[in-house]
Amino acid sequence: MKITDYGAYVTLDEYDAEGFIHISEVASTWVRNIRNFVREKQKVVLKVLRVDPMKRQIDLSLRRVSGMERQSKLVEWKRKRKTASLLEGVAERLKISPESFVGEVMTKLEEKYDDVYDGLEDLAERGQEAADRLKLPQDWATAILETVQQKVKAPSVKIKGTLELTCTKPDGVEIIKKILTECKNLRRSKKMKVGIYTVGAPRYRVEVTVKNYKDAEKLMAEISEYALREIEKAGGEGQFKRED
Repeated sequence: MKITDYGAYVTLDEYDAEGFIHISEVASTWVRNIRNFVREKQKVVLKVLRVDPMKRQIDLSLRRVSGMERQSKLVEWKRKRKTASLLEGVAERLKISPESFVGEVMTKLEEKYDDVYDGLEDLAERGQEAADRLKLPQDWATAILETVQQKVKAPSVKIKGTLELTCTKPDGVEIIKKILTECKNLRRSKKMKVGIYTVGAPRYRVEVTVKNYKDAEKLMAEISEYALREIEKAGGEGQFKRED
C-alpha cells in the first residue's frame, strides 16, 4: 500500500491489480490524516466502486465495507492462505512444482466448493468419496488425503447475537417461547446447532454453531429475520444485535 495525502494505492491480492482509495472513501467521518486509518503493508477489505478498463483504473472504498463483510472476507482470505500452504507441503512430498500443483488443485476446489478450505474439510471428513469429485491424479489425491486427515480438524464455527423480544398481550410470554422454539428448528441438519438462552427478559442470547462461517451467518440471519417477523405479526416488538 502506497499512502498519499489524498488517498492510497493498494495491491488487490485476488485480482493481481492495483486500485485506489480516495481519502473521501476511507472513513464515514472527516479524515484529517489518512495515516490514522490505513498504513503501509496493512491488509484491508475493500469494496470495488468503479472499474475503468480504458484507464486501467479501479476505484475502491474502505468506509462502505460493513463490519460483518470485513470479518467474513478476512476469514475467507485466511482460510485460502491456509489451504495454499498445506498444498505446498503436499507438492514438496510429491517432488513437483508447488506453483502449478497448488494452482490446479485450488481451481478444482473452487469449482466444487464456495470456500476452498471447505473442500479440505470435506476431504478430511469423507475421504476418497470427496477426492473422487475433484478428479485429480490418484497419486495427488492420495497425498492430499493423507495430509488433510492428519492436519485438518472437523470444522466448527460459533457466532452469537442477542434478540430482544417484547409482547404485551396476555399470552405474550407464550408467544415469545413459541417463536424461540421455532427458531431452534430452523437448522437444516443435525450438524447445525442452535442454542437460545435467556439473558434477562426480554433479551435472549442466540448461539449458532455450524461447519463454516458463511453458513453460520446465513443461519443466524434466518433466525433473526424469522423472530422479528413473527413477533411483529403477533403484535409485539423486537430487535436483533450481532455480537463480535
